[in-house]
Amino acid sequence: MGSGMSSGRRRGSGLEGSRGLLPVLALQVLLEYGPAGAARPPVTAALLAANALVYLRPGALDGLLPSLQRASFNPHLIMKYGDLTRFFLSAFYHLSETHLFYNMTSLLWKGIQLETSMGSTKFASMVAALLGLSQGITLLLSKGLLLLGDDTTYYDQYAVGFSGVLFGMKVVLNAWSDDFVYLHGMVIPSKYAAWAELVLIQAFIPGTSFLGHLGGILAGLVYLWLERSFNGPDPLSLLISSVTKVVSWPVKFAQRLLRSVRSQGHITGRGRVGRRASARETPQGIWRCSTCTYDNSLATDVCEMCSNAREDRAFSRRQHHQAGGNVELSVEEIRRRRLQRFGR
Repeated sequence: MGSGMSSGRRRGSGLEGSRGLLPVLALQVLLEYGPAGAARPPVTAALLAANALVYLRPGALDGLLPSLQRASFNPHLIMKYGDLTRFFLSAFYHLSETHLFYNMTSLLWKGIQLETSMGSTKFASMVAALLGLSQGITLLLSKGLLLLGDDTTYYDQYAVGFSGVLFGMKVVLNAWSDDFVYLHGMVIPSKYAAWAELVLIQAFIPGTSFLGHLGGILAGLVYLWLERSFNGPDPLSLLISSVTKVVSWPVKFAQRLLRSVRSQGHITGRGRVGRRASARETPQGIWRCSTCTYDNSLATDVCEMCSNAREDRAFSRRQHHQAGGNVELSVEEIRRRRLQRFGR
């Protein structure tokens, strides 16, 4: 449900509503996202959280976010000053709990269906496109009406709410559906449900933004036309996918590095230090020093770590005995040889 407010008013008279609807909304979100194994579309959840936080303005956000009056969509101010804050942020502002509740309930239902069917990246791309298209088309419609009839009713109107995007999502969701829906006792083909809802909301809920809702429907139709006209992924989807990969790359690299370290053990130089092991446990292509347990290449007869001779070769044993190596090396001697070996 969309809403508009006339110039100078902070709240719409028809949208001041019940208190305590936010806990009901939170319960609905928990019921959809809570069951084990249920789909948990992250983009839909992020959009719900963003709209709720903008409305509640907790803590430091209250000072960071512009006020409702500063962020409201106003064609005259946007065109005159190029005010992008009003153009983009107005969609995330709501007039009351009732306004927020109905829009977020609609977003929860439509978002889960669309994101589950098309994937999170494409869904995020679609929402961004619908946001820009619906706001842009609404701006052009209000300007066009001003030029045609010199009527400033729509051109000076203030409006907020996510309903333009929601109408676009409804058009996309029902585009290829052959089902029928019940709308206030009427049976209507799903593909025309958005148009019927546009008329009924305007008739029964005064003060809503007719151009905002109409802009959302036209944005959905433009999005579908663009999707059919161009083969392959759209540039915005590619951009979102690329940014996601770049952001997640350091995390994936750290995970691979951690798994590699855990599987290989502690590496030192060209060999590694391990526990004392039998010949059966020693990996092929190396021999393990019986004194310091350093793994050495088969190409050498002397331990690279402590300079102790390899014991399984006659030449090494003779050299070892000639050097008085029949006595087991002390810890201090091993340390001295290692320092001498590496020049430290």
